[in-house]
Amino acid sequence: MKFMATLILFALSLALLLPLTSAFPTLRKGSSLSTEKPEDVLSSPNGVFSAGFYAVGENAFCFAIWFNHPSQSQPHTIVWMANRDQPVNGRRSMLSLLRTGNLILTDAGKFTVWASDTLSRSPVQLLLYNTGNLVLRTLEGDVLWESFDFPTDTLLPQQQLTRNTKLVSSRSRGNYSSGFYKLLFDNNNLLRLLFDGLEISSIYWPYPWLVSRKAGRSTDNKSRIAVLDLLGKFSSSDQYNVMSADNGVVLHRRLTVDYDGNIRLHSWEEEEGTWVISWQAIQNPCAIHGICGPNGICSNVADSGRKCSCIPGYKMKNHTDWSYGCEPRFNLSCNKNDSGFLLLSHVEFYGYDFGYFPNYTLSQCTNLCLQWCNCKGFQFKFDEDNGFSKCYPKTTLLNGHRSQDFKGDLYLRVPESNRLSYANSVQEFRLDCSSQGTVKLDRKYVKSRPNGTVKILLRFACGLGGLEVVCILLVWCLLIRDQQSWGADKQGYLPAATGFRKFTYAELKKATMGFSEEIGRGAGGTVYRGVFSDSRVAAIKRLNEANQGESEFLAEQTQMGVNAMDGEGETEDRRLVTWVREKKNRMAATTASWMEEIIDPIMEGTYEMGKMEILIGMALQCVEEDKDARPSMSQVVEMLLSHDNDHYN
Repeated sequence: MKFMATLILFALSLALLLPLTSAFPTLRKGSSLSTEKPEDVLSSPNGVFSAGFYAVGENAFCFAIWFNHPSQSQPHTIVWMANRDQPVNGRRSMLSLLRTGNLILTDAGKFTVWASDTLSRSPVQLLLYNTGNLVLRTLEGDVLWESFDFPTDTLLPQQQLTRNTKLVSSRSRGNYSSGFYKLLFDNNNLLRLLFDGLEISSIYWPYPWLVSRKAGRSTDNKSRIAVLDLLGKFSSSDQYNVMSADNGVVLHRRLTVDYDGNIRLHSWEEEEGTWVISWQAIQNPCAIHGICGPNGICSNVADSGRKCSCIPGYKMKNHTDWSYGCEPRFNLSCNKNDSGFLLLSHVEFYGYDFGYFPNYTLSQCTNLCLQWCNCKGFQFKFDEDNGFSKCYPKTTLLNGHRSQDFKGDLYLRVPESNRLSYANSVQEFRLDCSSQGTVKLDRKYVKSRPNGTVKILLRFACGLGGLEVVCILLVWCLLIRDQQSWGADKQGYLPAATGFRKFTYAELKKATMGFSEEIGRGAGGTVYRGVFSDSRVAAIKRLNEANQGESEFLAEQTQMGVNAMDGEGETEDRRLVTWVREKKNRMAATTASWMEEIIDPIMEGTYEMGKMEILIGMALQCVEEDKDARPSMSQVVEMLLSHDNDHYN
């Protein structure tokens, strides 16, 4: 019991130590994460990493993985991005795990900007591991896709850099799109840093003039694998190994190719809550190629750090980005006499030479450059170790830097007419960074063309719906009208079965002037004199009691109408009945005599006297004044059958 209590206490303590988050542990088939829901985030079990949509601008998002450190006061540290070069819209963009097993990222619900290109018939799920690896796998554990195989600018511990992968820097500090610097294995199995600029490419680490052995590298191992471990050791298959300054301690670490072209190893300092640089590959920032662009000079100042400037006679091409370099203010002529040279001491532009010309004098090197119209200048230095000079005519001025350690000079070709004005006019420019710091993406969301068939079907459906509404209203009106008609016995306009009109109480009250002129009284009620709108005079009886039901009341009303009809005057039928009855009473002594009086002479000799007597007697009974004296149908049938039976007997 004591052990169980200790175990429960330990579990509660562990639960309190775990980070509180509303993030999803996994993404399954048919589900998605949306840019419009900030809570749509995947979280690693240890709470160190998160994956979701990260805002990289105004209404621009990338699906990314980031460290949950630093705190909320500082931006999260991005370690991977799916769509760094094509941010998606902040509305209707989703990362969806399709039922086919493919993981896709759609922009504004219009088109797919990124996909894992996977396929699986079995159930799959997307998980974020404690290592920061985003993995798409089956429930059995088979990995279909993982982010470690597609790094961006960061290598995490236990993540391998291989022959098929590379690290690519960001464009700038706040621009996460792909930059110009890449860490990769070349075809000689060496781990290299490459500048892949707008127009040219060049390798700058390790130094290109060093052979692999002098750089401490080996080309023998063809596996081409580099990895960073948890203790701070970075090792490569070309025998390049480096240890961080704080190696030997398990920390959160990351190796990055930064936007300035340098490789750095970062360690998380828990006490200060920040990242510290524990190692970097290049100590001199001006040794990084392309840092100041074409015709630019990099200077490393101890107090202020790296600075870029344009060579004399040149101006900055893009005041927001040094990678575009500088452009000339003049046009060079192919005429030798129209060109002159400016001396730039301790300035080197590496690479892009017409050739190497050893033991050339300064005059020879000058004439050599003037022979080519596209010669921009030449590098000239004296090799004290070998005792001769070196001449390097330049077609392009790239990777320029100024250093007192460089024992050479650059002779820059300029128009002779402007040579004196350009002397000592190396211009320094400052970046004109926009306060907004945003770039509008050149992207248009074309509205889909309307489908004619869909429009026709929609109009048909709307018309059909409108027709149904009209029919419903008509039926509803008819029902209301029927209900009103059903109450006509109270309001008065339906004809009765007898053909007599029914009057409403209001009409009768108006005809009798409020039942004011009484003309008679009986047990059932009081009779009043009434005059209708057509000047007809009527006797209107107001019943004292009406306790019976509505149908009984209507039946009584109908019977009263029949009685009234009988009393109005004698019809032809009634006179016939009276005449037959009188003949019978007068000649009752001899049946044959009175019957012969009433039978049609045409029927003489064609009827039976007994049967005719029964028929006439039965007819007279059916028209008796008293309804109780009239025979029923069963009695009529019995009377007819009795005569037939007597006849056969």
